[in-house]
Amino acid sequence: MHHHLPLSGDLGVPSSQTRTLVNTWIIGSICNISEPATSSSVPVTSSSVQGPHPFRLIELSEIRKATENFDESLVIGKGGFGKVYKGNMINGESLLVVAIKRLDSESRQGAAEFETEVKMLSTLRHRNIVSLIGCCIHEQEKILVYEYMSKGSLYDHLHKRGTSLSWPRRLNICLDAGRGLSYLHNHVAVDYGVIHRDFKSENILLHESWTAKVSDFGLSKACPTNMLSDYVSESGKGTFGYMDPNIFRSGKITRKSDVFAFGVLLLEVLCRRRAVSKNLGEQEPQGLVAWFQTKKEENLDHIVDSEIRSEIHRKCLEQFIRLAENCLHDKPEERPNMDMVVTTLELLIFSQEKANTQAGGKTIFSRLVDRLPFPSRGEKSEMIEVRAHFQSPNPTLKEVKFADLKKATKNFSMDMRIPPTYVGRVFLAWVEQNTLAPSKERDGIAIAVKRHIPSAKWLAEKNILGQLAHPNIIKLLGYSNNENENLLVYEYMPNKSFLEFFCTETISWEIRLLIMIGVARALAYLHLKNIIHGGLEPSHILLDEDLSAKLGGFGLATNGPETHVLTEVEGRRGYMDPNYQSNGQLTLKSDIYGFGVMLLKSITGRSFFFLHENQTLVDCATGIHTNRRNVKEIIDPRLEDNYSLQSVSECFSLAVRCVSNNPADRPSSEEVLQNLEQIHALYK
Repeated sequence: MHHHLPLSGDLGVPSSQTRTLVNTWIIGSICNISEPATSSSVPVTSSSVQGPHPFRLIELSEIRKATENFDESLVIGKGGFGKVYKGNMINGESLLVVAIKRLDSESRQGAAEFETEVKMLSTLRHRNIVSLIGCCIHEQEKILVYEYMSKGSLYDHLHKRGTSLSWPRRLNICLDAGRGLSYLHNHVAVDYGVIHRDFKSENILLHESWTAKVSDFGLSKACPTNMLSDYVSESGKGTFGYMDPNIFRSGKITRKSDVFAFGVLLLEVLCRRRAVSKNLGEQEPQGLVAWFQTKKEENLDHIVDSEIRSEIHRKCLEQFIRLAENCLHDKPEERPNMDMVVTTLELLIFSQEKANTQAGGKTIFSRLVDRLPFPSRGEKSEMIEVRAHFQSPNPTLKEVKFADLKKATKNFSMDMRIPPTYVGRVFLAWVEQNTLAPSKERDGIAIAVKRHIPSAKWLAEKNILGQLAHPNIIKLLGYSNNENENLLVYEYMPNKSFLEFFCTETISWEIRLLIMIGVARALAYLHLKNIIHGGLEPSHILLDEDLSAKLGGFGLATNGPETHVLTEVEGRRGYMDPNYQSNGQLTLKSDIYGFGVMLLKSITGRSFFFLHENQTLVDCATGIHTNRRNVKEIIDPRLEDNYSLQSVSECFSLAVRCVSNNPADRPSSEEVLQNLEQIHALYK
């Protein structure tokens, strides 16, 4: 069923009835919501407190004011669709810089793509997807208002401006763009995803901070996640050079078509060559993929942009090219999904960083000097608990005045207390985004403030977590020292911890699996840096507005050698590695044990101490696996039959491996992640 924008009436100054109709069209067209919207703006998730600006209808007079009546001097882009203006809009009490796309009334791209763009972007919320702030529809005027991306497109920097782009910057841009595509394909909703259909460097926009965001959703299509053939295209729309050859053979557009385009982008970033180009001496324009196939056998170094040849570690180059080739595989089913691509890029970046910083066999993390006073072996001291070997937290971590945080939490009022979403005494507060100074409620951003008695654990969490940056690890924003109390400031997670959410809500199998994949990604990141979490348990897994997992609870974390011998064993019973409990040896595989218990909990819905035939959960699961009994006898009954038995069975086998008594028999975090992502891709 097609949905068309109601173009009659004065939508430049919309009535409440018109707002409701347009909003219902926007939401219903993509989510099949039949009930009329009750608000004049599209509902955003609970994260809208600190997320992008909610979508709204904008009056034409406001557009004219922002663009100084469409002054040509403010034009920052042109295309077949029309013109893009830079403008300033009043947003509450502040001035917001925006990009305003005004569609040419004679444009062949016209209403259909405008309609699609509004449908898609008004409901998408992700840091790597450009935000649509609103739209204006007035007679023949069709205008879209986006967040302003000051650095323009990746295409311009690669091929027009000749901007100097280091290899690490290029890698991070690819990672950002990959995360945006991964979100579209797999994480927009449980029952549907989005195929972009026109993914290219021109549609990757760059923020002032060089964060990359995917844009231009005029050709995008929403499709059910369980539709194997995805979307059948009646016409091969897209951009030549990025289009999947399989589209012309089968007429089918799938998520793997976007993956092909991503592979082209990887080559474009590596070679600094357009997707289609005609160079001196060439008779006809040549596609980048075909050019690469003819050149790669000659000398890999010759295909790499000369600016970055000296920066790329040989192994990293080979892995990057292998990833690009996998994305460009002639058979779509052989291409990786975007979750796998993102994971590969993350590991590749860490590998490059490690190669860059190695000196005398040590990485930068192990070479940082620990200034904390550790006692000698056998000497009793509270400082034995300190496991942080980082010299100091990241310099971007803010030291906040204790008095400011006390004020922001209303003197740590119980009204501001966050229930057991976080472990410990944690309070909600509202602060200015840049300074973390107290702000009026809902004027700034929401944060979580955790109170600590002065201890080595506080130092460990501050020093280790303050150095980490990963989408599946809770972000530490700042800290405060006080004589009798210390504070840590985190990003605010609107949903509960995995433990509380699991106990109070019925969660589908797919969401449980996605949560565990998020935790596995965090572990793979930590272990690549030789960081042992040491306290893996459900209460340390926090959930954002999309129920994506973020790992917290770093008070027991340690970094450096792969094995630590500790004089005091700490952690949550049931999730602690038995070897650690018996001999004090904390290893990377200790984290794998805790992960295995959590995976079993996700499958069974039971706590570790649930007794079945006088056995703990781990003993019971191990017995079922060893005796090859039916795993269905222990699957959470709340799932009913809404799961793939093969998916659950494979996860169950993986969990049993993770909780093996012999640490050597447990898989690595990278293997765990790869297995879970393959299971999700095969059986979702």
